[in-house]
Amino acid sequence: MSQHRSPVEGRVCVVTGGARGLGRAIASALAEGGACLALCDVLDEALDETAAALRAGGTDVFAERCDVTDSGAVDAFFARVAGTLGPVEVLVNNAALVPGGAADEVRRNQHYAYLTTPVPRRSLGFTSAMSDAEWLKYWDVNVHGTFYCTRAALRQMEPRGFGRIVNIASIAGLSAFSAHSPHYSATKGAVIAFTRSVAAEVAGANIFVNAIAPGGVATPMFDAYLARLDDEARGRLFQIIPAGRLGTMEEYAGLVVYLAGDNHYLAGQIISPNGAMF
Repeated sequence: MSQHRSPVEGRVCVVTGGARGLGRAIASALAEGGACLALCDVLDEALDETAAALRAGGTDVFAERCDVTDSGAVDAFFARVAGTLGPVEVLVNNAALVPGGAADEVRRNQHYAYLTTPVPRRSLGFTSAMSDAEWLKYWDVNVHGTFYCTRAALRQMEPRGFGRIVNIASIAGLSAFSAHSPHYSATKGAVIAFTRSVAAEVAGANIFVNAIAPGGVATPMFDAYLARLDDEARGRLFQIIPAGRLGTMEEYAGLVVYLAGDNHYLAGQIISPNGAMF
């Protein structure tokens, strides 16, 4: 048995969007490392189920519904976390709105076909057809929510001179591989810029802020999307990933655990595990 102490053992870690998918995988990895967990989400049933599963494994878990687009709700949630588990030491800003609807799927399939098929070049017409409402709702969750949670966490971290913040961005904010979703790409680009700015601001207080920009995650939602594709369409998608596969949730979660620890000099970094896509 290893005698090395886990980098997150005993630490109070908040994971937003922790009910399912990558958020649940991150929470599970932190729990395996001995962290005390605070989870929030708007998916009540999934949140309760995830919290119960983690508690059954012996983890101290505080779980509560919180809409990260509501700054008052965010502040109240962080106050209750501190009152229940202690001051927040690690924040994982995972809550996000991702393009998973029927219209999003149509755009994604059109874009992948355009990237991998020798057809005449043209405008794909995604941005010009987008409504105000569709554009704005992504900013509410992905950018405003990240800001509200970061601000609340820093108010607890700064007086203590310690903290770790990991923002879950996306390759969409770094490259053109998500041109099918300009609203999502723009918000993830904003998260990346916000990460760099805040990291430079707070590093002197031993608060390290970094971002992970996944190139593709094998979540249940994405697996379901793949299952709806025919063999040709599925092949087009994997053709743009040199590694030939998506990253697993556990691979990304392990990186979060590392960034949540002390054994590194990383601050303001955008780390993009993406199978050599970018």
